[in-house]
Amino acid sequence: MRILMLGNSLTTTHGLPDALARELGAEVRVHARGGARLAEYLNPKTRNGARTLAALAREPWDFVVLQEMSHAPATTPDAYLVSASRLCALAHAAGATPVVYATWAYRDGCAKLQRLGMTYSQMHAAMHGAFVRAARQGDALMADVCDAFFGAADPAALYAPDGVHPSESGALLAARVLAGTMASAGSA
Repeated sequence: MRILMLGNSLTTTHGLPDALARELGAEVRVHARGGARLAEYLNPKTRNGARTLAALAREPWDFVVLQEMSHAPATTPDAYLVSASRLCALAHAAGATPVVYATWAYRDGCAKLQRLGMTYSQMHAAMHGAFVRAARQGDALMADVCDAFFGAADPAALYAPDGVHPSESGALLAARVLAGTMASAGSA
């Protein structure tokens, strides 16, 4: 199994791609840059765009994982949906199954959440809604890490001190959800 992951630090923190590779016994390649938006992977003038477009055109992939910048699905959902839809179409054209990596709302009470002017529940609902739409529009799988964080017994334990990135436990949970989503699709 070959997996291409497109994202940013929410994808790479605490060795999440390596944990995913171990969970599935897969080869995982990562195209990521801290703070990157999915639109970057569509732009051939950027480093990540050029290599992503080449990888999709020239290499076989089973899954292409799409992870947007941390708050963009909640704050700029239309732009997110356009980029996700275009990347899903490219993944399908390459014979791969796109996977929407549904990331989490910022930790309840953290300063960055307060700056967005949303409550934890509001951000969660906005993010989750955007991910569901992206998966539907792109005929993609959805790895619902968003709900896994929100429904956890102790969600705060899943976050790094900044309230945005995952803790080691959060990254392992994300890897398990991603792996489960892909394994279920592979066995269907």
